[in-house]
Amino acid sequence: MEKLKIVFMGTPDFAVGILDAIYQRNYDIAAVITAADKPAGRGQKVKYSAVKEYALEKGLPLLQPTNLKDEAFLEELKSYKANLQVVVAFRMLPEAVWKMPKLGTFNLHASLLPQYRGAAPINWAVINGEEKTGVTTFFIDDKIDTGAMILKAETEIGANESAGELHDRLMNLGKDTVIKTLALIEGGNAKTTIQPADDDVKTAYKLNKENCKIDWQKPGQEIFNLVRGLSPYPAAWTLMQDNGQEWNVKVYETAFTPDEHDIGIGSIITDKKEIKVAVKDGFIQIKSLQMPGRKKITAQELLNGMTFTVNATVF
Repeated sequence: MEKLKIVFMGTPDFAVGILDAIYQRNYDIAAVITAADKPAGRGQKVKYSAVKEYALEKGLPLLQPTNLKDEAFLEELKSYKANLQVVVAFRMLPEAVWKMPKLGTFNLHASLLPQYRGAAPINWAVINGEEKTGVTTFFIDDKIDTGAMILKAETEIGANESAGELHDRLMNLGKDTVIKTLALIEGGNAKTTIQPADDDVKTAYKLNKENCKIDWQKPGQEIFNLVRGLSPYPAAWTLMQDNGQEWNVKVYETAFTPDEHDIGIGSIITDKKEIKVAVKDGFIQIKSLQMPGRKKITAQELLNGMTFTVNATVF
């Protein structure tokens, strides 16, 4: 058995949950590496990553390199004499980094590899209407999310579950999976499985403005899945127009009711409590949304102060 000395790499909240699990079990964390500080929001105030906040709170040595190939960074990383690196939601590593520790570098990915390699596996599993997903630990190689797998853990996706809800469950599943992976590596018992060369692999593309826009021409179930797959962040969006005005609206929660009708696709139907949009195979009820420059509210709250005409549409 070889005592582990770990360098941890990660940036968002998802990574913090894993880092905390490692810390709580008293593993030797030699250093933490996270993204450089970035200005964010309207005031462009410098924002620390969630992992940086945690590392500072626990007094863990912290590195924030802008260039992972920089010689000064590589020398500093080497000086920690770690024998294992753990990566969770970070960035692609150069070979000089992932090959550095004696016991290798492993990543926790929030999907059942080889499915959903890429930047947004949780979101795309929900968007695509998957009924199950999970987490995988694997040793990093020179491509993205293709390395030899160590452990997998599986869970079902609820029919109405949002990406945010699934994120939290996968983080907890990931904690257990990483701790089990550490125990296997520490005991010299880690066995790996090469990822199958599957032609039917789905990719977890990076989310952008274009693939987050609601296409109201699609079937209602697909629209419903898109909205929950992007909630609460970055959120699906649509353009709404009425009475000569146009708004860019974020949509956080919907419900789909299949129905036959002859109402124009994208037409908005309202009463005092509900906002519904006609789609080709039924109606999408918008339950919560955010108008430009305002906070997220329920449809009923919006209707308390806003009236739509019969010509209101989304597109």
